[in-house]
Amino acid sequence: MGEIRKIGILTGGGDAPGLNAVIRAVVKGAILHHKVRVIGIMDGFSGLVENHARELTLTDVRGILPRGGTILGTTNRGNPFEYVERLKDGTERIVDASGAAKETFERHGLDALIVIGGDGTLAIGHRLMQEHGIPVVGVPKTIDNDLAATDRTFGFATAVEVATDALDRLHTTAESHHRIMLLEVMGREAGWIALHSGMAGGADVILIPEIPFTLEPVVAKVWARQNRGSAFSIVVVAEGAKPAGGEQVYAAVDPTTGWKRLGGLSYQLAPQLQEKTGLEVRVTVLGHIQRGGTPSAEDRILGTRFGSEALELAMAGRFGNMVALKGERIEAVPIENAINRLKLVDPEGQEVATARRAGVVFGDEDPDEVLDSE
Repeated sequence: MGEIRKIGILTGGGDAPGLNAVIRAVVKGAILHHKVRVIGIMDGFSGLVENHARELTLTDVRGILPRGGTILGTTNRGNPFEYVERLKDGTERIVDASGAAKETFERHGLDALIVIGGDGTLAIGHRLMQEHGIPVVGVPKTIDNDLAATDRTFGFATAVEVATDALDRLHTTAESHHRIMLLEVMGREAGWIALHSGMAGGADVILIPEIPFTLEPVVAKVWARQNRGSAFSIVVVAEGAKPAGGEQVYAAVDPTTGWKRLGGLSYQLAPQLQEKTGLEVRVTVLGHIQRGGTPSAEDRILGTRFGSEALELAMAGRFGNMVALKGERIEAVPIENAINRLKLVDPEGQEVATARRAGVVFGDEDPDEVLDSE
């Protein structure tokens, strides 16, 4: 590998608080320390396919540390190997545009590409390296905190803080009106946001993808609280949770790519709980509020550390690796280790056990035991 003089950077998939901290760290480290140029690829891999890119300067990253989102833009539909091409008649088709991505990389004279994203984005970056020889370094990003190769991802802490704040607010109105409040949070396959915010926010029930649920224990929990004078209940629902023997609930399906957007489980559960308990039930879906806004100090610091170390990996020619938090250190791990499996909540793990001992119901308990426990 020759000398590194120009580095590309892109953000793919859903946005997350802390993305701008990563970009800022890469740009400042590259220009101030290594004296190399940085080219920002706009709107994820779409920009790499369609040649939407611009040089990033110190002025471009000034003041972006507290900003949510990403100054580069992002998309969930930019996979170069399965690119959605819009035809003149308004219809869409899937094409392999990875060759165009390679052409853009070469046109800008890039020597390396830093890819910031979740398992899907990192998998695409890894494939571009394997099939087209693009030197890639990965930075893990997902508010779901579900990448197995790193202890934590930036964006997660902010999402948990937002959800916890919502629970604090819902408690007062739930208690005032004697209602069941359902708070639906993100979490496609992993229930980390629901679990952590539910524990921090004093939820009575937490429903997560890793533990299929039935309504009977949930109803029993509501009645048990009623019996001891608490005429309201708080239920946190991960959008990817599913009933035992059932399927996840989808809000929409992309007609071209087939991508399924989760959402709406709480609206299905609300009338059932209202019928079984006789209490009024209200639903709050946080949705993208969890992704937006000012990142927490923790996410700003982690994003900065990830960006700085990713730059060092690129400058050292250690491509095919991703930065990862291991304990208190940032280390390099092969990207393929990050995309092979997800980090899921262990139903038998310590955190779930702690929540159960504090009276939290996950929907898989014996209803009679739930009643007796109160």
